[in-house]
Amino acid sequence: MHIALIALLLFAVLFGPQLWVRAVIKRHSGPREDYPGTGSEFAHHLLNQLDMPRIGVETSDKGDHYDPLARTVRLSPENFDGKSLAAVAIAAHEVGHALQDRLGYRPLRWRTRLALFANLAQQLGNGLIILAPLASALTRSPSSALLMLAAGLASFGTAALVHLVTLPVEWDASFRRALPLLEAGDYLSPDDLRNARQILTAAALTYVAGSLASLLNLWRWLRLLKR
Repeated sequence: MHIALIALLLFAVLFGPQLWVRAVIKRHSGPREDYPGTGSEFAHHLLNQLDMPRIGVETSDKGDHYDPLARTVRLSPENFDGKSLAAVAIAAHEVGHALQDRLGYRPLRWRTRLALFANLAQQLGNGLIILAPLASALTRSPSSALLMLAAGLASFGTAALVHLVTLPVEWDASFRRALPLLEAGDYLSPDDLRNARQILTAAALTYVAGSLASLLNLWRWLRLLKR
C-alpha cells in the first residue's frame, strides 16, 4: 500500500502538469470563425507591430518554439494554420520569446547556450553508457561503472539544469511579454483574455514535467554514486 501510494504521487508529480497543459490547450483549440486570422498571421502581425519584420514564422512538427539562432518563430501545424484562442495565445507566447531576444534578455541567452552544451553532454553520456560494458569486458576493471555514473550525471544533470533555467524564461515570455501585448492591442474579449491567461500559464509550465523527470533521474544517479 505504501509503495502504491508513492507510485501514485510520483505519477501525479511527473505527469500531472503535462496532462493539465494538454487539457487546457485542447479545451481552447476549437475553431473561431470570429477571429480575423490564423496563429501564423497573428504572429506576423505582432512582429510587424514590434518592428521585427525580419523574424521568420514557420510551421514545425517539433512543437511550438522560438529558435534564437535562426531568429524564427515556429508553430505546430494546428497553431500555424488554426483560428483558435490557443493558436492566438501560443503565437503571442512565442513572439514573446522573440521580444526577449531583441531586448537581450539574459536568461534566454543562458538557456540557449546551456541547451547547446547539454546536447553535447547528453551525446557524450549516451556514448559512455554504450561503451562502458565493452570497456569493462576488455579491461576487467570496475572503472566502467564510474564511466556509467559520469554518463548519467552528464546526461541528466545538464538536462535538469536546462529545464530549471527554462522555467523563468517561459514565465517571462507569457506574462511580461505576451499578455501585455494581448491587453494593449485589445485583440480579445474579456472572457477570451481570461482564458488566454490560462493558456499562457500552460505554455509557461510546458517544461515542468520535463524538469521534474530530469531531477528525478539525477537523484537516482546520485544515489547510485553514494553506494
